Amino acid sequence: MSEIENKAENGSMDGAGECTAGDPKDDKGLGLGVIFFMGAFLICFLSGWLLFPKLLYSKKEQPFNFDHALHTGEAGDCESCHFLREDGTFSGIPNLESCMECHTDEPMGETEDEAVFCEEYVAKEKEVPWLVYARQPDCVYFSHAAHIMGENAKGKIDCITCHGHIGESTTSRPYEENRITGYSRDIWGKNIWGIKKNSWDRMKMDDCAECHVEMDGHKGYCFQCHK
Repeated sequence: MSEIENKAENGSMDGAGECTAGDPKDDKGLGLGVIFFMGAFLICFLSGWLLFPKLLYSKKEQPFNFDHALHTGEAGDCESCHFLREDGTFSGIPNLESCMECHTDEPMGETEDEAVFCEEYVAKEKEVPWLVYARQPDCVYFSHAAHIMGENAKGKIDCITCHGHIGESTTSRPYEENRITGYSRDIWGKNIWGIKKNSWDRMKMDDCAECHVEMDGHKGYCFQCHK
């Protein structure tokens, strides 16, 4: 056998010795790789779970705190301030004129919020720039009248079904805005995965469709809600 053939044979045998299947060294390396991958995946997953919502939404404070519980106790139910006009349109958040049916430029209490309201808005006849938690995208048309003044019991939905127990709140929570879409977080819901426990947890199209199927037997037509 020539010298070249000897080298080739020895090299082949050496290589076969290094790469033998089932070598404990190779198994150990593969195991460490899997553990590293799983660890990195878990860290990225938890980071995304915790950090993504904070990065996706910006928080804005309301002009001043509003005590819903105090006002419902004094004025009555929701319709006292959020009512349907004669033409059937919904008044939404009361304007300054509506508030001044009860308030004047003299504070009705000693709270800092009442002082801000009187000094910054009533005295200056300036509308309060409230941030609307339930504001839908511009392409959506929602008729409050159709939902609260239905012809039968199924069409009469109470405020809590969509808005939760906001009438019992004593403080205004921060308004959270999606940095990408500009929509309120109340539309998508607090749960980043879209999971909900209550009917008022979110206001997506799927939630509307779910309710319509339950009450009407079908989801409704596109033109009913979209402009």
